[in-house]
Amino acid sequence: MTSYIQQAFIVFVLFFSSLTFAQTREISGSISASGSVEGIHVINRTSYRYATSDIYGVFKIQAKLSDTLYFSSVQYESKTIYISPEMIEKKLVAVQLEDAVTALDEVTIGKILTGDLGSDVDNSDAKRPLDFYDFGLPGYTGPRKTLIENRLGEATAGSYISWGIPPQPNLWKFLNKITGRIKRLQQNNKIEKDKNILTHIKYVVGPELFKYKNLDEDLRAEFYFYCADDENFQIRCTDRSDVEILQFLEEKLIDFKANISSEN
Repeated sequence: MTSYIQQAFIVFVLFFSSLTFAQTREISGSISASGSVEGIHVINRTSYRYATSDIYGVFKIQAKLSDTLYFSSVQYESKTIYISPEMIEKKLVAVQLEDAVTALDEVTIGKILTGDLGSDVDNSDAKRPLDFYDFGLPGYTGPRKTLIENRLGEATAGSYISWGIPPQPNLWKFLNKITGRIKRLQQNNKIEKDKNILTHIKYVVGPELFKYKNLDEDLRAEFYFYCADDENFQIRCTDRSDVEILQFLEEKLIDFKANISSEN
């Protein structure tokens, strides 16, 4: 009888512990890095909750055991961590971010060009690489899709119902819809696209803007994320020329400065 009670007690303790760890809690976090730690995006990819760090790198976010936290910033490498039992118990997480390093393509010095396009083309030793058209094969010439785009395409392929005799439901697509996989992939795809656009803006378009527009260096990262929060960010900046993106940044800079002034 005593042995049975002990076993029942152990089962109860284990069940209660697992139930406790499975509950969502508010976790406080701190981010440390070599530069500004304000405005860093913290995304719970499991429950899709979102937070942003303050000027001291402090943030609060709802999470539970084994949730995945994703840290994204223009000036730092992205980082992913998993919520551990210790983090749940202490309700605290500390993260160190590393500076993002942009590697430049290797430049090979070749022949000196004359400036005469026709002459330079005729004298060039460059040869067009062979592709599938040279062998009479069909092929895809558009931009290469990312892993997330491929997964999203696979999850949403086809219609929900094929209207034949009899009608055939697309069970795979229904399952992806019901489980929320399609929504998660769409959100991850947006995050990835936003990050790629922000990287281009930070290293290419942004420096051109601040050659003739004034904004404190420590406010520029916040400004970039302010632009990314605009509902038309992807529409105005995806597959657009640098001139069009620059025009968008000029418009947002006016609003950003107005907000800064009103806060002060």
